[in-house]
Amino acid sequence: MSNSDNQPDWAAIAEKFDLWLPQIAPVGEALLEGLAARPGDRIIDLGSGTGEPALTLARCMQGQVDITGVDAAGPMVDVAQRKVKDEGLSGIRFMHMPAEQLDFADNSFDRAMSRFGVMLFNDPLQGLKETHRVLKPGGHFSIAVWSTPETMPTLLWSYQAFSKRIAEDAAPPLHKVTSLGRPGVLDEMLAEAGFREVDIVPHTFHYQFDSFDAYWDIVEASDILKQQYDALPKDQHAAIREEIAVLANVHMSDNGLVIPHEFLLATGVK
Repeated sequence: MSNSDNQPDWAAIAEKFDLWLPQIAPVGEALLEGLAARPGDRIIDLGSGTGEPALTLARCMQGQVDITGVDAAGPMVDVAQRKVKDEGLSGIRFMHMPAEQLDFADNSFDRAMSRFGVMLFNDPLQGLKETHRVLKPGGHFSIAVWSTPETMPTLLWSYQAFSKRIAEDAAPPLHKVTSLGRPGVLDEMLAEAGFREVDIVPHTFHYQFDSFDAYWDIVEASDILKQQYDALPKDQHAAIREEIAVLANVHMSDNGLVIPHEFLLATGVK
């Protein structure tokens, strides 16, 4: 992952990012289902962050596959690799490496996956071309990217609240994060990278919190908006929370705060 395009400083928040893992777990489940890994597969996970869903796959396959996760943020890799050591997992490792410059030979992997990584690459097309290069002929891929801005409410709310108070180029990276979500964009990029038999399906899942306070506690604890808060006068910080609370209220129910989000799951072969 990169912290360009006004993304969070992934290296700085590496120890805190896992606060979001329970919310995005359904994406990993769909991704692994699309990957359909088999015993003996050699698998690459691109933009693996703190290790999921590669770690889940390693736990399920119990050494029957060989997984290499790569990420451009060294501290994220350190967190992921520590989990491997702490759990004594076999057949999995993480490496500090940008997806655009994979240090592997051609035709090295049977399968490739990426959860919410591709759209954050400095050069998504180059990252996909490299993925294509290191996959074996007939190798499968499964990637998930965020859909359109309108289907990613939490980031949209933050963008709306901050963009009227700080410079546009300092606002939350809504357009970067959803850059592959518009109809046709991901299809064309995958085709240009050389993939075939591409299938792209939208999926909806939900962030679920007991209350708005519980949601906002994670927003603040994870420092996901630290860059934006640092650009904002302190006397306006409370206004951000108040404005987003109003926007979130439409998703309050008897089950607490339930926020629908949409992602695209793309599968195909080399």
